[in-house]
Amino acid sequence: MKRIVPLFLLLFALCPLRAAEPDKPVFRAGAATSDVTPPLGTSMNGGFQDREATYVHDPQTARCLALDDGKTQVVLVVVDSCVIGRDVFDEAKSMVEKATGLPKAQMLMSATHSHSCGTVQAVGQSEPDPLYQRFVARRIADGVRCAIQNLEPAQIAWGVGSVPQHVFNRRYEMKEGGIPVTPLGVTTDQVRTNPGVGNPLVVKPAGPTDPEVPFLSVRSVAGRPIALYANYALHYVGGTGPGHISADYFGAFARLVRHDLTAEDVGPPFVGMMSNAASGDINNVDVLGKPEKQPPYAQIELVAGDVAKEVKRVYDTLSWHDGVPLTVVQRELSLGVRLPTADEVTKAGEVMKGSKLAPRMETMEQVYARETVLLSEFPKEVPALLQVVKIGEFQLAAIPAEVFVEIGLELKKKHPGTTVVSLANAYHGYLPTPEHHALGGYETWRARSSYLEADASTKIVKCLEEMMTEMK
Repeated sequence: MKRIVPLFLLLFALCPLRAAEPDKPVFRAGAATSDVTPPLGTSMNGGFQDREATYVHDPQTARCLALDDGKTQVVLVVVDSCVIGRDVFDEAKSMVEKATGLPKAQMLMSATHSHSCGTVQAVGQSEPDPLYQRFVARRIADGVRCAIQNLEPAQIAWGVGSVPQHVFNRRYEMKEGGIPVTPLGVTTDQVRTNPGVGNPLVVKPAGPTDPEVPFLSVRSVAGRPIALYANYALHYVGGTGPGHISADYFGAFARLVRHDLTAEDVGPPFVGMMSNAASGDINNVDVLGKPEKQPPYAQIELVAGDVAKEVKRVYDTLSWHDGVPLTVVQRELSLGVRLPTADEVTKAGEVMKGSKLAPRMETMEQVYARETVLLSEFPKEVPALLQVVKIGEFQLAAIPAEVFVEIGLELKKKHPGTTVVSLANAYHGYLPTPEHHALGGYETWRARSSYLEADASTKIVKCLEEMMTEMK
């Protein structure tokens, strides 16, 4: 008797076996915050004289965003602080790497440049408390680790807004007699920084502005907002209370954009972030206009509110992606230091003796004399850490300095989709272009806040472009 083979078994036997398709990588995102507010009585930098924190108006925060494309993981961190040195950032990165295995080169950390925060890096006459530095490093690391633990399947989108009404180039060409001798005795400056509102000797701004607000945002696959990382070329706003700790407009933006996206009661909590773009020569003072005098924090709220509203307008038009590739390249570039001569150091030492409040310096001449003496101990060259983070069509160029707007505009023009993150991963003072070095002005005066060689920006841009080519 013949056996009858069922038809479905015969078809199964005739079909070749197919290997199971590998699972498609899942794009994930997670965010978290960490409080880095210093104790009252701590030093506050951002001025030529040190200040003491006497009140906390709003907390200093480390805002952290972790992204994972299934192959590569990237972390973006924005810390409320005037400036942060490489030692603190590196300590935080090392803690994260040890705890999670994430390589330090895949973390981009930057300071906002709020001038109303606790001192983390020595600048001006403000000195950091080593215990506070270690605290900040630990809290940054804690925030990153929490963001990584919050990773979940996500969607991503990016866009660009424009808020031109709050950015002004702060360097001005002046009429004869409008440019005083510098604290270092230089008489050849051709521009003046912050000449004062209504100054009759002002001719015109010595450079452009950048009104753009590029941002990227991530949400859960169910549509719950997770985080939004924005970038704006505005130095800071100011107008805080005396001795007040405040995150300036960077912190206000984070709060307001959370409200505008109706993300105040989601869990895990939504994280808004504002990094500082190429704003070394950009501020919020309309020298040629007639701005009204505002009570404390009113201007901060105005600027942050306008930026948040513009971001929300563009946010509502975004096209969301289930995932994008992540790429990071990092390099160290050696840059020269503008060291003082032995004669300049000797003369500076004599000027410092004129202060009746030593070791604190009283006059601007004395302050810059002190800077000259301190710079004499610097090496001839310093390593500058550069980084490019590519997130789909959104690209961040991280520079460890207060970058002039011209540099950011140049990179945007040559490499669409690119935006500069200033004060990133370290701090090496102002970064003017060679042309602005020739013009002089406050941002070029030799000090620990401005000491890189005059061609530093040219070398940095060239290196970044090489890195971008390598990524392609």
